[in-house]
Amino acid sequence: MKSFLHFWRRFRRNRAALVALFVLLAITLIAIVGPYVYTVDPFEMMGRASTPPSKRFWLGTDVSGRDVLAGLIHGARVSLLIGVAASLCATLVGLIVGAVAGYYGRAVDNILMRCTDFFLTIPSFVFAVVLIAIFRPSVTNVTIAIGIVSWPPVARLVRAEFIAQREREYVLAARALGMSDIEIMIRQILPNALPPVIVVSSLLVATAILTESGLSFLGLSDPNVISWGYMIGVGRTVLRLAWWMPAIPGIAILVTVLCINLVGEGLNDALNPRVQRR
Repeated sequence: MKSFLHFWRRFRRNRAALVALFVLLAITLIAIVGPYVYTVDPFEMMGRASTPPSKRFWLGTDVSGRDVLAGLIHGARVSLLIGVAASLCATLVGLIVGAVAGYYGRAVDNILMRCTDFFLTIPSFVFAVVLIAIFRPSVTNVTIAIGIVSWPPVARLVRAEFIAQREREYVLAARALGMSDIEIMIRQILPNALPPVIVVSSLLVATAILTESGLSFLGLSDPNVISWGYMIGVGRTVLRLAWWMPAIPGIAILVTVLCINLVGEGLNDALNPRVQRR
């Protein structure tokens, strides 16, 4: 509890990160509770096509007469879900690859890092497009595809942290006590290597949301769910006539990604010992 309070005191010094955290919590609350409060079906045709914002439709309707507000609320859930799940998937894979490579070194390190370099040479968005084109577009497949293209930076970071920690005194003492390699990696080294990984993982959520939006914009998303990228793709054909259709979900993506980046910066300030000593 004391460590959390100490962390919170350091985090709240960054006012921008603190404000961004509350905005992000509000967006998350809307994504969770919103569909139960505003029960309009985002796929239901409620009125005339391309109706501007009014008392009946606060954010207007799209080209099919569907309520933009309903789509925005339901899209928040899908976009955040894919962003968080893809970030967790990429972080898990990166942790495993980076930890094994950094701890064992030598041939294991060379093999795993060459595989990582191979993935880094492929443009991530193009790779995600290829993966979705091969498999059926769905929320699960989009999440897995984004996770597959996002893990290499995490692996390189974890590897560097494990290399820096594996010869420390506490690791040598753990080996002398007879602890297995798995125990040393998980119980000893990982807690010390975790702070920068947490920061990168939080930033991966923003990257995943942007990638999902790009895929949805190109029509490579689950056609049975509404996401912010899908809404922008629907509204791009009438950008000059009905600006609110692509602009409103675009602003939602901008605010969410900006808040995530600011929160990640605040986490870095709170967890980075070099920043703490300033």
